[in-house]
Amino acid sequence: AHTIGISLCTSFSNRLYNFTGKGDQDPSLDSEYAKNLKTFKCKNINDNTTIVEMDPGSRKTFDLSYYNQVSKRRGLFESDAALLNNAVTKSLVTQLLQGSLENFYAEFAKSIEKMGKIKVKTGSEGEIRKQCAFVNS
Repeated sequence: AHTIGISLCTSFSNRLYNFTGKGDQDPSLDSEYAKNLKTFKCKNINDNTTIVEMDPGSRKTFDLSYYNQVSKRRGLFESDAALLNNAVTKSLVTQLLQGSLENFYAEFAKSIEKMGKIKVKTGSEGEIRKQCAFVNS
């Protein structure tokens, strides 16, 4: 789903500035991409106002370009990088890139159905959040 949308720097700045708690950068992140983010977007680890496209150049289009970014080690989040750490998910990224957009749509639909079945909360157990990162007040 990261093919659409934006993120605040605070959601991934640890990958740029303090990955292991020693002031280092995540080695799984493309160094040129990280440099670009540090220079033009997230200029420090405490930046909580700057927004960054999750899928640069295509953030409003539901397409395959996100997977091109991931395959180049340019996904913003650790979860993006993790797709390349496992043989099965890495193969899926490759297959999606080699397939059609229609195939991507079909596979995405299947994945959303599966995710919808993960620990579904009903009644008063959960809430539909107005902002996904924050519990409604």
